[in-house]
Amino acid sequence: MRRAAAAGAFALALALAGCGKRDPVPAGKGPAGAFPAPPRSDAATIWAVGDGDGSPASRRVVGLMDRTRPTRVLYLGDVYESGTAADFRSNFTGTFGARKRRTLPTPGNHDWPNHAEGYDPYWATVTGRRPPSFYAVHTAGWQLLSLNSEEPLGPGSAQVRWLRSRLSGQGTCRLAFWHRPRYSAGQRHGDQPDVAPLWNAVRGRAALVVNGHEHDMQQLRPQAGTTPLVSGAGGRGHYSVDRQDRRVAWANDRDYGALRVDLRPGSARFAFVAAGGRELRRGSVACRR
Repeated sequence: MRRAAAAGAFALALALAGCGKRDPVPAGKGPAGAFPAPPRSDAATIWAVGDGDGSPASRRVVGLMDRTRPTRVLYLGDVYESGTAADFRSNFTGTFGARKRRTLPTPGNHDWPNHAEGYDPYWATVTGRRPPSFYAVHTAGWQLLSLNSEEPLGPGSAQVRWLRSRLSGQGTCRLAFWHRPRYSAGQRHGDQPDVAPLWNAVRGRAALVVNGHEHDMQQLRPQAGTTPLVSGAGGRGHYSVDRQDRRVAWANDRDYGALRVDLRPGSARFAFVAAGGRELRRGSVACRR
């Protein structure tokens, strides 16, 4: 009896000591922690954009996406200025936030320092609990991987271990997205070497990688079958692109707009679309199921 009581007291002490701390391996492995998965279907229309605010430009981008009744919106991070609760109320709720039930987010560098008061409680209204730092959902024969470029992501980190477990199966019908791109021809930020563990893990195992951070739109040339795309023209100004960069297949640093991805089992078609509805660039990728 004494031994059982001591064990119970020890377990209680451990539980109390862990209150308020982040889980060592964030949620996202099951329905209790993941964002709501899209309905099962053989087709899905996904829009992806980041770096928006409450400006008229952001409202035009949201209006563009609403025309197609998207299956999901990937919000690629950054609620300006600092991702506080006040910023989410004033610069997100009335624009992108009106579609939050359809949104799969990832945090940006402006959000993460204040995520405990902004990002986490805001997205808890969708998940019913503190949102996972990274997670996966499936739709139209594709795996969508939301990763976190703002948390520790070394080769031995919880995130990269989790990611590698998700990539253990055969096939490349995966779309991975996070905020800061490993490769970018943007002249404001450029390449982000510290996110290499994410890129190295998905390279050759995901047909598409989509990022924000640079306030422009870019299609970079494929690497090992993985096509990198940047969609950060969500309304918060523009950053110029070095069009002489040989990695650039196409770029736009003048228009606000978003990336539309139409998913089917075994393939995806994508298009960068200006806020007014003009299609700027289109492409397609095939993937191994």
